[in-house]
Amino acid sequence: MRYYDILKNEKFLSILSSLKNMEEDREFCRHGIEHLLDVARIAYIISLEKGLKIDRDIIYTAALLHDLGRGEEYISGKDHHATGAVMAEEILKEMPYSSEEISMITSAIAAHGQKSEGDDLAGILYAADKLSRICFICPANEKCNWDENKKNHVLRY
Repeated sequence: MRYYDILKNEKFLSILSSLKNMEEDREFCRHGIEHLLDVARIAYIISLEKGLKIDRDIIYTAALLHDLGRGEEYISGKDHHATGAVMAEEILKEMPYSSEEISMITSAIAAHGQKSEGDDLAGILYAADKLSRICFICPANEKCNWDENKKNHVLRY
């Protein structure tokens, strides 16, 4: 499983460490390894339930890399989806992924904020990202600036 190599990748670990430091005092949802793994697991469950033929390795890879651009968004205000896709591509080019796989993964990362739930990688990544949040019991829910339609109010996975 190639996604294990991401967990050892120096760029990935450095970005994750930097993001952890930036979010240390964050009251709202954080974007650490726990979130990334939650998204991976939920996305895989969704793909199984829908009978999709998306390889688990691709799903986990996309989920692990989907929020890499968060730090840049905090610093410069740049969209974390687009920035994260570029960062993910840099990491993936160091690994044994085909150009088609890299394109599929980075396209899903770039679209994971705008895409509604669908039967492709971007759709399940979008759904899993939202479903991974526990807004229904979050102590900061009242202060959260997310639109109520984006918040997760159910326990599904």
